[in-house]
Amino acid sequence: MSAPKVVVVFGATGVQGGSVITALLADARTATQFKLRGITRDPSKPNAQALAAKGVECVTADLDSKDSLLAAFKDAYAVFAVTNYWEKMDAKLEERQGRNVADVCKDAGVQHLIWSSLINVAELSKGKFSEVYHFDSKANIEEYIRSIGIPATYVLPGFYMSNFSSWLYPNPQSEAHELVLSLPMPPDTPIPLLDTAGDMGKFVKAALLNREKTLGKQLLAAAAYYTPEQILSEFAALKPVTGKGAHFVQNSHDAFKSVLASAGMPPLAQEELAQNMEFMHDFGYYGKASLSESLQLLGEPATSWTEFMAKDAAYKQMQ
Repeated sequence: MSAPKVVVVFGATGVQGGSVITALLADARTATQFKLRGITRDPSKPNAQALAAKGVECVTADLDSKDSLLAAFKDAYAVFAVTNYWEKMDAKLEERQGRNVADVCKDAGVQHLIWSSLINVAELSKGKFSEVYHFDSKANIEEYIRSIGIPATYVLPGFYMSNFSSWLYPNPQSEAHELVLSLPMPPDTPIPLLDTAGDMGKFVKAALLNREKTLGKQLLAAAAYYTPEQILSEFAALKPVTGKGAHFVQNSHDAFKSVLASAGMPPLAQEELAQNMEFMHDFGYYGKASLSESLQLLGEPATSWTEFMAKDAAYKQMQ
């Protein structure tokens, strides 16, 4: 029997990377075929120690240092890479870090890079929405990866289901204080939802197990398209007391930014998130692409919105 192949996972204790590690350890095929090396800021922290107890090799690596990355990629067969735009809100920095990963994968002879990507909104919208930087920067990195000829698959996470618990709030204009979901988009806008912690790893696992099928392709990591009206309808069905009267309000661009401002978000991020919401109706989160091919490749069910609410801690106290 051949030795397990090393798979490097960035963000090992984060949402996406943690999901990848969980999925690969939980499946007998990948648990025996691959040895996991998790990249984490501090291997001595409890979360990293918990992974080490499960057999994950936890190491540090600096995205700004190619030498550091080369050491982390030693003998690696595959790398799952994700960068965090929101940490510094610097698209140029994120792109530089992503290029570093790509360059070192090529130098180290990595046979399969799996990049957590997104679409280029500015390009798709022909400049109408030019400030969705956390999408465009990842798309630019994908373009660079393709340009240097690395064997790679691109997994594009959908809209996080976990976002909605903080966006449902009591309507201050109603005596009953029904919950309101207010976003700058029409109520029939299709949003591809993903249980990121539960399902991102399933899509990455599918890429690893179907390398030849997925090289050079994008996997659209989402369970299904849901409109805001469907999101609230399923919420009310599962939580009939809390969800009674819950309704959607199409917010204006400026009103949505005001909500974000009141939460302490800086102006750059306010505009970025407003455009992030607005582009989905006219252009589509995935450019209006179907999810069917990606879901067929998954080989197991993706978590539905109702299933997510039923298990998520944010909804436990709701009735």
